Order: sequence, then structure tokens, then C-alpha cells
Amino acid sequence: MSKLDSISAFCNRLGETLAGIIKIALLSRCVSQTHRDDGAIVVLGNGPSLNQTLAESADFLRSHKKLAVNFAATTPQFFDLRPEYYVLADPHFFNSDAPNVRTLWQNLARADWQIVLYVPRSVRRLPFCCNNPNIIVERYNLTPVEGFRAFRHAAYRARLGMPRPRNVLIPSLMLAIAAGFKEIYIAGADHSWMKTIAVDDDNNVVSVQPHFYTDSQGEQQRIRTEYLNYPLHKIIHSFYIAFRSYFIIRDYADARGVTIWNITPGSFIDAFPRRKV
Repeated sequence: MSKLDSISAFCNRLGETLAGIIKIALLSRCVSQTHRDDGAIVVLGNGPSLNQTLAESADFLRSHKKLAVNFAATTPQFFDLRPEYYVLADPHFFNSDAPNVRTLWQNLARADWQIVLYVPRSVRRLPFCCNNPNIIVERYNLTPVEGFRAFRHAAYRARLGMPRPRNVLIPSLMLAIAAGFKEIYIAGADHSWMKTIAVDDDNNVVSVQPHFYTDSQGEQQRIRTEYLNYPLHKIIHSFYIAFRSYFIIRDYADARGVTIWNITPGSFIDAFPRRKV
């Protein structure tokens, strides 16, 4: 790297650090970590490969603690796997009265085992499921924090921010580290969006994001409508942000003595070592 490049990189990091300080001051608040754990956990993404993992490695999943995300609670597998942790990040889950969102909260309200439910600190009102004594609500800051490595790690350890949360897997991994787990397995994280993205004759970006369950027609229409607001270059840039965030998470995990394994068949995530179970 030339001297000019080094100066440019330093200035970029300095700018990111200053921006991170401002974001933390404006958006973050101290949050308590009341629930601590250790050992190993499986973070369950909702990608289509999870069906294969469920079929081939059911005993492995049942023998480990599990973290589920998004619409996992609307599936029969939710009551079979009984995940001990659950993460929601998208405002859609708190601001919508769509049928699948109602089903999500209704099923969480029916859970007869203890679940630590992580929700963004900015969420003001929680649905009725929180009357379930089995649901323990933990708040977290979704604030994106970048900059110098020492600054990032200090902010992450204090739970004041995290790498840019392009999708729910990013806060899920950071929350699993914060909870004290020393070994994290990622299942159902296909991230193979680039295989399905296209542009139609009206220059609308079409992206099919399959899950291990079948999305309702309403949910499929919501995703299609959402993508109409973004040109292709912004969508591809968001992919870049997600894959870059995983490398930042791996660096942080290494510093904390945490090992993250990717056990997703055919996953596009290249930041974590692979393992078959």
C-alpha cells in the first residue's frame, strides 16, 4: 500500500469513527444483559437449505441450544425445535397487522418453554405475546458502528452498536456472542440471492428470496413492492454490506475467543469456516 493509500485509509477510518460516535450518542442507549449463557448455539436462518439440515441433522439441532429469527415461529418446526432464543429486527414485525405477523406473535404467545426474545431498543410497544411468562424480553441497539478496530470492538462489547445490520443474521450473531456463547453454528443461511436476482422489461428489480417454508402471497407481494423502490446498484451494494459485515463479525469473534462455524450447505457466506454435521 502506498503512502497516499495509507493516508486515505486512515482518513476513512477516522471519518467512520467520528460518525460512529455521533450515531451512538444519538441512537444508542445502555442496555442490560440480564440473560447469560455459554457453550454452543445454533443460529437458524430461514433459507431453503434448512430443510436439508432438519432432515439430515435433527439430532444435532435438538442437542444444542437454538436461536430462531423472523417468521420461523409461524412454522410447525418452531414447536418441534423449541428455540431458546429469538431475534427480530425489521420494523415490519412491530408496525404491521398482516396475517403472517399476527400468526408470529400468536405462536410466540403459545410457547410453553422459555424464550429470550431480542427486540430493538427503539421499539416502543410490544404485542400481547409479552404477557407470556415464558418470554424474556431483551433489548439491543441496532446502531451501525464502523471505524478503527479498537473503537468498534469497544462499542460492540458495550452493546452500543454492531456491524451494519443489513439482515437479521448480523444482530443474531452479535447477540449470541454477547450472551456468552463460545461456539456458534450457522444453519439455513444460504444467502444465495445473486442466483435469483433479475431485472424485468420495465427495469424493475425482481428478487426471489426463498425460505425453508412457503411465504404467503401477501408476503411475496410485500417483498416485490419493496424491491420496486431500489435500483439494481443499491441492491447489490446492500449485498456487499452484508458479506462485509460477516468479516467484521469474524474479526470480533476471534478477539473474543468465539468460534463461528457455517454448517449451511451451499452457503454464499465466505467469512466463516465450514463444517459438516
